[in-house]
Amino acid sequence: MNNINSNQKTVLVTGASSGLGALTAQLLAERGYRVAGAARRSHLVAELPGVLPVQLDLSDESSIDAAVSAVEAELGPVEVLINNAGYGEFGSVEETPLDRARRQFDVNVFGLAALTRRVIGPMRDAGRGRIVNVSSLAGEFSSPLGGWYHASKFALEALSDSMRAELRPFGIDVAVVQPGPVRTAWHGEAMRSLEASSGGGPYADMAAAVAGYHRASADAPITSDAGTVARVIARAATEDRPRTRYRVGRGSSTAVALSRLPDRMFDAMTRRQFGIP
Repeated sequence: MNNINSNQKTVLVTGASSGLGALTAQLLAERGYRVAGAARRSHLVAELPGVLPVQLDLSDESSIDAAVSAVEAELGPVEVLINNAGYGEFGSVEETPLDRARRQFDVNVFGLAALTRRVIGPMRDAGRGRIVNVSSLAGEFSSPLGGWYHASKFALEALSDSMRAELRPFGIDVAVVQPGPVRTAWHGEAMRSLEASSGGGPYADMAAAVAGYHRASADAPITSDAGTVARVIARAATEDRPRTRYRVGRGSSTAVALSRLPDRMFDAMTRRQFGIP
């Protein structure tokens, strides 16, 4: 790990093999932070200059402990944790296999919580620390055929609020980053899961409409460049007085405000947005 400023904090970024995680890890390494990038495909993290690759499977607690131990041995205690890893399980609530729904929570919620619990103790002993949870606007409101993904992000938002109050007395800040649509491979993978679950059954027409909307919006003005979001994540991780939430993307605050309308009014707006009856 040459060319890393030893005076900077140790940062652990999950989901660092691609997309937002890789960009965030590289950005912080370039700024002189001691950065570890964790992922199942850690060989891809090894391609990032100045980033320590760490093998991590969030569904395996022994892997979580081994990953943090490796970071501690190489770079010192984790002072900033960026929980970026996650994926989207899409499909109707009726048709999505429950084992896949459980895996959605195992990765997006329980795995994230297990990793966070592993680093809180050392942070508390040091009297300082930062936890950045990369959530989504999907944690503020729900939409058709995304129930399990939205539920996992709703859960992450609630956990973040509770941890923020619990950890404040120990000098540990908790911040949430809420991107809207982002130009990464994430949406393509999510839509493939949607079509696998609901592309051929009673929700087929709805699935086609929802998938078509998401694919058509890949280059829409509301869709953020991944580098823009990575810079916001880095800001949440490093600025002295972090905000509790960072919404990213054109119209993101407006979307949240609209979600506070009466339920049936918001439902009707959502149906029109996706082009479903």
